Amino acid sequence: MVAEVTSSRPDQDRIAKRHCYARAGIPSHLLIDRDKSQVSVFGKPQRDEYTEVHLAPFGQPPALPDPFGFELDTKPFL
Repeated sequence: MVAEVTSSRPDQDRIAKRHCYARAGIPSHLLIDRDKSQVSVFGKPQRDEYTEVHLAPFGQPPALPDPFGFELDTKPFL
């Protein structure tokens, strides 16, 4: 899994990096998006895109895939 927080170039983090991670076969990508106040969990890479996407606004816990298998507490991000 790759986990990251959006930088001063959020579109790079949201789009270009996501495609690179999927192309590399990284099974999960967790993106904490400061501008959108949400967490994105991408899974099941196929070519240069992820086929599963789960979104959770800050304050609601997204479920992380196995082998992690827990809910991430995002209340501190509010």
